[in-house]
This record gives sequence, C-alpha cells and structure tokens, in this order.
Amino acid sequence: MTPVSTAAVNRNRLIDRLARPAQDQERIDAFITNTPVNVRYLTGFTGSNGAVLVTAGGEAKMATDGRYTTQIAQQVPDIEALHARNVLKKLLTWAAEADGVQRVGLEANHLTVAQWNALQAEFRDQIELVAVSDEVETLRMTKAPEELQELSRVAHLATSCFEQLLADGVLRAGKREREIAAELEYRFRMAGADGIGFDTIVASGPNSAKPHHNASDRVIEAGDLVTFDFGIISNGWNSDMTRTVAVGEPSGRARDIYSAVQRAQAAGVAAVTAGVDCAAVDKVCRDIITEAGFGEYFVHSTGHGLGLDVHEAPSLSATSEDKLAAGMVVTVEPGIYIPGECGVRIEDSVVVTDAEARVLTNWTREPQIVMP
Repeated sequence: MTPVSTAAVNRNRLIDRLARPAQDQERIDAFITNTPVNVRYLTGFTGSNGAVLVTAGGEAKMATDGRYTTQIAQQVPDIEALHARNVLKKLLTWAAEADGVQRVGLEANHLTVAQWNALQAEFRDQIELVAVSDEVETLRMTKAPEELQELSRVAHLATSCFEQLLADGVLRAGKREREIAAELEYRFRMAGADGIGFDTIVASGPNSAKPHHNASDRVIEAGDLVTFDFGIISNGWNSDMTRTVAVGEPSGRARDIYSAVQRAQAAGVAAVTAGVDCAAVDKVCRDIITEAGFGEYFVHSTGHGLGLDVHEAPSLSATSEDKLAAGMVVTVEPGIYIPGECGVRIEDSVVVTDAEARVLTNWTREPQIVMP
C-alpha cells in the first residue's frame, strides 16, 4: 500500500473543515489558496507560482505556469495540474464550470484590494466569491508527527552550529557584530541548511537593548552582553532560538537582568501545556519580570507559533485569545531591554503536549561567559 503523504492528510483535514462549517452562512463549496506556504502545506509544491483548489466534496485541482511543469508532476503526482500564468483565474474558471460549486473562498489576508476587485468583476455573474481568513493557518497550528520530526531536526542543526561557534572562540572582544553573524550563517549553510529564516541578530552592548537589531559594524568590547537570535530554514521548516552571552565578566546589574529573564523564561516553558490560554503564559513571564523591577522593559509578546513560517499562529501575548493544544510548536522568549545600556533575551522553541512541553532548542540557559 502506498503511504499517504503528510500533504494529503493536511488536504483532507481542510476538506473535512469545508464539509462541516461551524455555521451555515460560513459554508463554501470550494477554497483556493495561492499563498506559497499554504500551497506547500496542502500539496508539497515548492514553486513560486502555484495555487490549489479543494472542494467540500473532496476534489482537488492545482494550477501553475510552464516553468514548473516537470516540478509539479514530480512533487504533486496525486493532483491534476492545470497550466496558466494567472493561477487564480485558471482555478476560478474551472470552479465556475464545476457541478455543485457556487461559493468559492479566497484568502482575504493574502489578496490585494486590486486583485479582489478584478476577480469579482470577472466572475460575479458565474460564482460567488467569499473572503475567508485563516482556513489553512488554523490547521497549520497543530503539527503532524512527521512535521514535528522535521522541526526537531532543524532546531538541532541550528543549535549545534551555535554551540560550535562558541566552542571555536569566534565570539570575542575586537570582532564586529556582522563578522560573527556571517560566521554563524556560514556554519548553517555548511551543515546543510537551505538558508536563514530571518536576518541573524548579533546585538552587543547597548545594541542588545534593541530587540530586532541588525548585526552592525559595532566592535564588541569586554564586558558586553551579546544577544544572538537566529533561525534556519530546511525543507521548508524553520527554527528559532535566542541566547545572550557575556564577553568577559558582566556587571552585577547585567547579572540581575539575566537572572530575571532566566527565571521568567523557565516559568513560561513550564506553563506551556495543552489547554492553557496563551495569554496566561505571557502573564507568567511578565509577572516575574515585573516583580524583579523591570516590567516596563519587557516590550514585546512572550512568543509565537513556529512552523513553515517563522512567525505563525498561535500568539503568546497579553491580548491573545488562542489556547494551546497538543502538537503546536511555540516559542517562549521573554526579554528585558534597558535603552542605551543592555538587553537580555532567552528563547526556546517547544512542542506543546498534554504534559510538560518538549524543548526543541535544547541548549543551556545558564549564564555563559566567554573569554574577551
């Protein structure tokens, strides 16, 4: 028996969702996505121009252009492929002629107003177009076992490269931030990563007080705290991890800041379990940092979902209405940022289970000091 691909399982989950709408007014007969990450999730296709249509009755069709004729046949042998440059128009034309398809959902979060208006004008007399949101993103929050294995593999690859960077003595006073970032990214590539998931953050001294600082020409000095935030992408899956390392002996205040973040992050990871409100995890971390006297310097959310996108649902924020479920992968990354002085962030990617969270980025969270 031929094994069913993860993409086919994901597609069947979407079909089941379409066949059983929460309310009748939410019913759609077919759904189309041309968002590359969602197309990949539902089909395995990795080309830059593709779209997939699924119907509530279980049919599926794909569209791409001539550049990907061979690729789509190899990657998606189980779905008939239609060929056209305008993939949305091609699939909507098919839907307009299909039996039982009257309402077609399109992704409101990913279409421009101009695209929506043009499609409405062309197809309004044939089918009803319905703007929908988060149909695939909701499914993507919960990962299949094979997807969790991929996320674990990618996290281990990135973590090993970071560990080797420190072991090789690359981080030291006198080096520029961008030099160290380049060294780390080189190791990622040589270890087999397809690329970086986002610009590697190497933020030293006062730059570490900027949560999304781009690695610069600043020369690292003895006594600096250096925050590394990095992630790779491999086979479509992302990693995300942050550690803050001291170059030489840190000040007493820097140690206090690190201790507060370390305790908050450990408590946040411990709070991650199926059934818990995401806002509650944020509160656990925020309360500890506030009690330590640094509440005003924790300026971002505690975490986010991780998968085919670096940032995806659910959100671990104070205003989040999401709830954790087994199979989700989220980050826990509280931080303290004192403008003009220093900052500390510790981040792990963890798998939500019915018991304690399983940490994917399993590298020490104890204070690390390298020789200047």
